[in-house]
Amino acid sequence: MTPKRVITELEAAGALLEGHFLLSSGLHSRQYVQVARVMMNPKRAARLCRALAQKVRETIKGDIDAVVAPAMGGVLVGYEMARQLGTEAMFVERESGRFALRRGFRLAPKARVLMVEDVITSGLSSREAITAIRENGGRVVGGACLIDRSGGRAKIGVKLVALAKLDIETFDARHIPEDLADIPAVKPGSRAMPKK
Repeated sequence: MTPKRVITELEAAGALLEGHFLLSSGLHSRQYVQVARVMMNPKRAARLCRALAQKVRETIKGDIDAVVAPAMGGVLVGYEMARQLGTEAMFVERESGRFALRRGFRLAPKARVLMVEDVITSGLSSREAITAIRENGGRVVGGACLIDRSGGRAKIGVKLVALAKLDIETFDARHIPEDLADIPAVKPGSRAMPKK
């Protein structure tokens, strides 16, 4: 699946939003990719995740024992990726501010784990999820996401396979452009902002 086709799928799902957004990273943006809109349609979700799973198979050699995704945004993508790869799906969720495996999820020692996200911006959630996977005995063999909105600049500490890369501009809170300054920022993501 070409990046252009991925964008067409996002547009068809109403997942490319315009406005003033406050991202989980604390950065601001004019655009937001709401992958939850994409995952509403099981056929579209399967089509996109099947294409991503193929890219993963071509890039990451060897078996994958489990897919682990960060909650909340990565849960549906992680499940569908595990289904496409024929393995187990788990997710990490925040407990006392840190990602942890809960709900009886367990990784076999040295299990080969693919960390899966919906969208990567700064890579912070991915790095935190990878830390939790490693703390639970997993060996992270790579990461995957439907959309890398950093244009390839985000570093997560392992090889990252993205179905499409978008170069979406972000702004520090101290340097918000004039056209966004008078528009209230909307926080559409799932991660709570850190307290100051």
